[in-house]
Amino acid sequence: TRCADVTGVQTCALPIFTSKGHSVATAESLTAGLVSAAIADIPGASNCLSGGVTTYQTHTKASVLGVDEGRLQTSGPVDPDVALQMAAGVARLFGSTYGVATTGVAGPGPAEGHPAGTVYVAVWSPARSNAVLYHFEGDRASVRAQAAEAALAELLKLL
Repeated sequence: TRCADVTGVQTCALPIFTSKGHSVATAESLTAGLVSAAIADIPGASNCLSGGVTTYQTHTKASVLGVDEGRLQTSGPVDPDVALQMAAGVARLFGSTYGVATTGVAGPGPAEGHPAGTVYVAVWSPARSNAVLYHFEGDRASVRAQAAEAALAELLKLL
């Protein structure tokens, strides 16, 4: 099996993923396409990457992905349930087996009542789903890169 090192994550699972007919779609807020780009860098990604959306503004999380507007109003976009709804919404939107989502605060300062570096990564599949809270250090670019790496790692864990 060929492995690619994408943002520090060994992606040996991609051939297994594609051989089982699985597909993945991404919903990205603070990472703004870094997760999709990292997956697309892997040879053979066209066999499993269905597509992705960048829902940077809160209202697009609801209008594009179907995230509950009430939840967004009460908790804001930096929330584990919002991340899970984003992941489920993008999987539904693209008809994918898995959905991966990132939401959080890249920085440089706090937003939505959360310090910079606060990130939720969610992975959804019909069988199981998970949202994980991360606290990353560094500048805006570093937080975004670490969030993308975490999203790939969480997807591989769920596999």
